[in-house]
Amino acid sequence: MNSEKARPRLSRESLREALYLFHFIRPYRFHFFAGLLLLFLSSGVFMLFPYLIGKMLDVAQGVVADFNLTRIGLWMAVILVFQGVISYARVRLFAVVSERGTADVRRALYERLIALPIVFFEKNRVGELVSRLTNDIERLYNLLYFVLAEFIRQLLVLLGGTVLLTWMSPRLAGVMLATFPIIVIGALIFGRWVRRLSKQRQDALGEANTILDETLQSIHAVKAFTNELSERGRYARANDRVVDVSMRYASGRAFFAVFIITMLFGALFFILGFGMYLVQTKQMTAGELIAFVTYTAVIGGAIAGLGNFYTELVGALGATERVREILRLPSEAEERPQVNRPARRLNADVHLLDVHFAYPTRPDMEVLKGVTLTIPAGKKVALVGQSGAGKSTIMQLLLQFHRPQKGDIRVGDASIYDYDLASYRSNFALVPQEVILFGGTIRENILYGRPDANEEEVIEAARKANALDFIQQFPQGLDTVVGERGIRLSGGQRQRIAIARAILRDPAILLLDEATSSLDAESERVVQEALDNLMEGRTSIIIAHRLATVRAADLIYVLDGGRIVEQGTHEELSAREDGLYSSLARLQFDAHTVMAH
Repeated sequence: MNSEKARPRLSRESLREALYLFHFIRPYRFHFFAGLLLLFLSSGVFMLFPYLIGKMLDVAQGVVADFNLTRIGLWMAVILVFQGVISYARVRLFAVVSERGTADVRRALYERLIALPIVFFEKNRVGELVSRLTNDIERLYNLLYFVLAEFIRQLLVLLGGTVLLTWMSPRLAGVMLATFPIIVIGALIFGRWVRRLSKQRQDALGEANTILDETLQSIHAVKAFTNELSERGRYARANDRVVDVSMRYASGRAFFAVFIITMLFGALFFILGFGMYLVQTKQMTAGELIAFVTYTAVIGGAIAGLGNFYTELVGALGATERVREILRLPSEAEERPQVNRPARRLNADVHLLDVHFAYPTRPDMEVLKGVTLTIPAGKKVALVGQSGAGKSTIMQLLLQFHRPQKGDIRVGDASIYDYDLASYRSNFALVPQEVILFGGTIRENILYGRPDANEEEVIEAARKANALDFIQQFPQGLDTVVGERGIRLSGGQRQRIAIARAILRDPAILLLDEATSSLDAESERVVQEALDNLMEGRTSIIIAHRLATVRAADLIYVLDGGRIVEQGTHEELSAREDGLYSSLARLQFDAHTVMAH
């Protein structure tokens, strides 16, 4: 996702883009338009105050005999109460729109994110993505709750005040309106500068938050390598950049405020002097001058507010650009040809036919170079080879995380791309090397395999995974909270929870990706027993560096440089003196013998 976009502007195109997000507030349009109506009413009522203040002064000086101070005071009290009531109602109505509307955006964004293809997450850093989108949605919330309403309010005050001033004193209004072009042009120039600094600040803040996210997620590695000092320096440099950009941003806002205040007060003093002349020559009353000056001050505040809120408004449009971009990205299901063929239970042989593949992030490096193999139904098939040979890539292709550039993958007589994606993937369960558990309870993590399973099925899955004994040792049993990413459990315990999850899913095809490579000998023995229970009666595809774990496989494929170079059973491959498998076996078993001595 490209974050380097052109500066957002209030153009026809940007407004059309903004309307795309505004369809999220369509269910709350009654609240939105009712709030706008109350905003019009509130702004109109507010414009009565300068007029009444001027009348009070004229009554006090005896210039006007039609009013008295008591009646004007009562009118002002009634208006104040009325203004308070409609302001409260307006804020409540806009709160409904902003809270529920942005909640709908967050929900839609989350649903779209988890539906995007894997390649999206390979091209975008998740920490930066989450940070930016969180900030962008907050900007959208502020736009709906406060910025948009205040921008419209200031616009109404400006237009209404200008009409009233022209009606009260055309000559004095002409003097005031002569200052408008200078203020507006200056506001546009300063606003553009401040907007650019605001974007730079958002980028710098996103980089700092990415470092924070990466460090906390890899805290074990940071502490193990005693890199706290290095990480502090890295974060400090990013934070210093945030401060540097933020100070320039603050300076920009300060210059903008100084410009507006200087222009407004200069214009106000000039208007006041000219107004005194009109009072002296009996061309207007003192009350009318006070009302005029008050209206001028209100309009000046509206101009300053418009400059600020214009910047906020355009900034919000720019900040929500990434949200609009993601919401319009096609999901992985939408990218595929639309098929409705249900996969049901896949009990047929799996065939890879002349598969060529390169990752979209590295299109010039072909990982699989014409792989052809067959995985018999119900058999245990192992993929072995050195790192980078393409073993994990085959699993990713089987799960349809990616699609090969050439060749096909078939189950029985049908291409895997002819099946509905969700029903196809429901046939698989994956037990990875690094098990990532969700931060809830053990029960919730096991139920992730099949959320509608009952308690007895959960317990049985835990028992088959050799996990029930250690679960029952916890005071809370299945309700034990595993902590973020399962940090409160050992590696072997996490592995057995993942196996229980896979057992509960009851997949037709099981994928084991180095499932025991990071465990000690005792944990590996217990986990291997659980895996044997899991593999029973189903097609199993095993990736393993430790060749001892694949001895019992019905068929072994040896990959080297993205090609199948050998295939057979453990005994057959070990008998080939010059084969790659026997070479790897000698290296591993000789090293194991040396370590044992």
